[in-house]
Amino acid sequence: MRPTLRLLQDGLIDRIIAEAREVLCKLGVEIHNESVLGLLADHGAEADKNTGIARLAADLLDKALATVPHSFKLYDVLGNETHDFRGDNVYFTPGSAAINILDSQTGEMRRPTTADYIRYVKVTSGLPHIASQSTALIPADVHERISDSYRLYLSLLYGEKPVVTGAFTVEAFEIMKDLQLTVRDTEQELRAKPLTIFSCCPTAPIKWSDVTSQNLVDCARWSIPVELVSMPLSGFMAPVTLVGGLVQQTAENLSGVVISQLVNPGAPILYGGSPAVFDIRFETPPMGAIETMMLDCASSEIGKRLGMPTQGYIALSDAKQLDAQAGLETGIGAALAALSGINSISGPGMLDFESCQSLEKLVVDNEICGMTYRLLRGIEPREDFPAIPIFEELRREKHLLIADHTRRYLREEITFPGAVIDRANRARWLKGGKLTMRERAAQEVSRLIASYTPSRLPEAAKLELTRRMEREGRRYGLEALPKRDE
Repeated sequence: MRPTLRLLQDGLIDRIIAEAREVLCKLGVEIHNESVLGLLADHGAEADKNTGIARLAADLLDKALATVPHSFKLYDVLGNETHDFRGDNVYFTPGSAAINILDSQTGEMRRPTTADYIRYVKVTSGLPHIASQSTALIPADVHERISDSYRLYLSLLYGEKPVVTGAFTVEAFEIMKDLQLTVRDTEQELRAKPLTIFSCCPTAPIKWSDVTSQNLVDCARWSIPVELVSMPLSGFMAPVTLVGGLVQQTAENLSGVVISQLVNPGAPILYGGSPAVFDIRFETPPMGAIETMMLDCASSEIGKRLGMPTQGYIALSDAKQLDAQAGLETGIGAALAALSGINSISGPGMLDFESCQSLEKLVVDNEICGMTYRLLRGIEPREDFPAIPIFEELRREKHLLIADHTRRYLREEITFPGAVIDRANRARWLKGGKLTMRERAAQEVSRLIASYTPSRLPEAAKLELTRRMEREGRRYGLEALPKRDE
């Protein structure tokens, strides 16, 4: 039996959805994009060009929910299926768009470079429990106008796993779409086998900026999957109660569903977000707070009730180092998220309120994800009944180390983590150099980079990716892309 977690009763979920619908119909959603506002007006919304407010009709919501897919799949650069977002299938991806990296040598945070990003892709490629890449770091050695496309370019060039990404400008979408077409060859192949998910983020309270709404429209036109990342802050930019925050997140996400489905009925969507409570003592949005985790898990219940696969920013930490706080916040979040059936769990590797990535933490989090997958398999009998024969053998042999039953089921029943997790006795630990968690993680990062196998994407496609990226860089005065140390 797969263990599960529920935080909301069905009746409460239905009430939250009903209240969110009423908010959209009576108060409306604020749209800062004239064409999107016009699109809503053309389909029956009461739109005010002066305020940008669009009040949505109930039938508009119903039609959107009727066409949004209940699941979709994701594929790697070679066209192999990697994700099936249906039911309670769970996949982990690193947190995205960190402006800092935790330097493995100094232990200090700093701005990342191209070399850091390539190291990140190589590490992620070797982590078995991390199903996709994300554009996790923002390299500071390229023009900010190409940082979105540049991150995707490096991910597609060096890694094979699909990519969770996003654009911070309207212009970036075009080159990012073209990079994907370089990998897939044709529009039809890209639609049939998507290899990215774009994060599209409404702004609290209940509004869409010009850029994010246009990204949502552009993705829908190309059938590129999106994750709706609503970010209400309970007690600051959202009601302080968890239920109130869920009403707001539901309204923000539903408005995104409507926009997407009006453009292209059937466009794939992950219903998700990065909600958080607000710690008024420090004026911070703690992603490691238990209430933040509860919001993520409850949001997934609402998304599934609406018939959509789900996403959540969870399994990450607000700690500034790879320490006990980083482990406890990430571990609790990963377990809760998986038990809640959040389909795409974004967060591993992240520190400091989603602003920093750590490669050492990422390899530790990979082990947390592995433990979580074992939890999801639950407990089931494996030739355990009748019980008498195995206990007769135990009494006779004094142990079961080499019993047939042990050899058949040892690997299925017991998870053996990698070298990052210390399970040796103290004597062996001392003999091995008394390594700390951080030191073991650093060794694992080095091992993964040394054993990295280059992407099997055809060389012609790699060259074309580089030509397109160089051309985009020249548009913004970058005569040459940063040197890549292979």
